[in-house]
Amino acid sequence: MKSKFTIAALIAIAVVMLAPAMAQAQEGEPVVVDEVIAQVNDGVVTLSQLKREMKERMDTLKQNGMTEQQATSEVEKHKAELIATLINEQLLLQKGKELALTEKVEAEVNKRMLEVAKQNGITSIEKLDEAMRQAGLDPVGTRQTLRAEIMKQAVLEGEVDSKIFFSLSTEELRRYFDTHRDKFLKPEAVELSEIFLSLAGKHEADVKARATQLVTQLRGGADFGTLATAYSERGAENKGKVGLFQVIDLRPDILGAIKNVKVGGVGDPLRTDEGYQILRVDARTAGSSTPTFNENQVREAITIERSPKAHEEYLQTLREDAYIKVSKDYSDSVLPLLKIKQDFIVEKTGDDKKPPEKKKGRLLGIFPKP
Repeated sequence: MKSKFTIAALIAIAVVMLAPAMAQAQEGEPVVVDEVIAQVNDGVVTLSQLKREMKERMDTLKQNGMTEQQATSEVEKHKAELIATLINEQLLLQKGKELALTEKVEAEVNKRMLEVAKQNGITSIEKLDEAMRQAGLDPVGTRQTLRAEIMKQAVLEGEVDSKIFFSLSTEELRRYFDTHRDKFLKPEAVELSEIFLSLAGKHEADVKARATQLVTQLRGGADFGTLATAYSERGAENKGKVGLFQVIDLRPDILGAIKNVKVGGVGDPLRTDEGYQILRVDARTAGSSTPTFNENQVREAITIERSPKAHEEYLQTLREDAYIKVSKDYSDSVLPLLKIKQDFIVEKTGDDKKPPEKKKGRLLGIFPKP
């Protein structure tokens, strides 16, 4: 089943928005706020951003079985790539503002946050913020991360993907279909409903017992919609209906839970990271071994295939049109990845230290105390 935005899902995109740590200094000594790794037009990539990205990747590698030392070594190897990625992200965010996408993106952020609240039975954004804090999330930081991700996606979809999608001729579509017929076989589909019981703040044994009891009631003839409305902790207002899914898109655990369930039947309680799911199969649609031409599906397939290269080409044009200054500590490894040539501006010292316009590729926030 395609994942939904839940509080637990937000953990995966939440970023702790750390304020730059200011070192205590003696009278007259400089106070270092943060170090700029790269200037990107009017924006910057800072050392704190890089460290945050590195930590997130190390945490992921450790969750996948690496030791602290192994994860640190692996991420260190890709430091230059992370810096290049942060530079590209800056360019996309700046382009989004230039394209006046800010208001549209903010509306989408609000929409998704409201969906999170609704799916978790939370009646207001204020209560959602409180629930996120209790889950160890920073609501402001989470929104910031979500806002940035949506903005980047909106720019690439509007400036690259949509142009590929609508530029394809009928001849191209037919030619692609004829040479990739296996991609357009109709897959088996299944329509599902669920009753979801959260583990948050509860004893697992109690939740499991309730799920087992509900399954017994359902198999005994109880109405699914009635029980979903009464007990489900998400989707209750829709009587538990979650929609139609292609079988190939289902998670393995969900696929296993409904594999032998007939239409109208319910599977055994399914344990997930968030709680227990009781799934009912509302309908099944058999697949077909005969390919079917659908113009939009063919356009989408071609767009997906061409997008990675087109995205990189688009980013290259943004980089070539931008003012990018990389710190000399990182330039040798980062600039080749950006595929741009950049000469360093050596800062002057003393009374004649007057950085030229747009030149900010140096330490930020280094100010002598009075």
